[in-house]
Amino acid sequence: MASSSTSLSLSKEREGAEIVYGSEECQKQSFELLEELGFPKGVLPLKDLVECGRVRETGFVWMKQKAPYEHFFEGTNTRVSYAVEVTSYVEKGKMKKMSGIKSKQMLLWVPITEMSIEDPKGKKILFKTPMGIGRSFPITAFMTKEEEQKYLRLQEEEEIKQSN
Repeated sequence: MASSSTSLSLSKEREGAEIVYGSEECQKQSFELLEELGFPKGVLPLKDLVECGRVRETGFVWMKQKAPYEHFFEGTNTRVSYAVEVTSYVEKGKMKKMSGIKSKQMLLWVPITEMSIEDPKGKKILFKTPMGIGRSFPITAFMTKEEEQKYLRLQEEEEIKQSN
């Protein structure tokens, strides 16, 4: 009984969704979503995506991979595990009620349920656990090389403007 009610709530949650299939299309859609929200492309390094969906009215999104994936972020010295399906509710600068993402802290895998850009200048990303405990990292730790170069150029231009 529980599984049928779960699948019913999932189908309700995904009602009216825009869905794309295939690795290339999903990668493109996920990058566009991250950019629209203000996040760098590298913050969700999902592999072999097979399905991505978005319900614009509610902000619900999901991304399905062929298999679970672990990624090591060198810039934060953090290992992160991504389940076959990652879900979230999104709004500008925030992904909340996330599922399918865990970060290894010491010897424990801790669920990550929210990430947001709290800093008004957008220099840090805050990641939160279900208990509300958070940890911030520089946004540059999740940027592609191209994004980082562009970001650093803009920061330099801003500093020059302020010094004049």
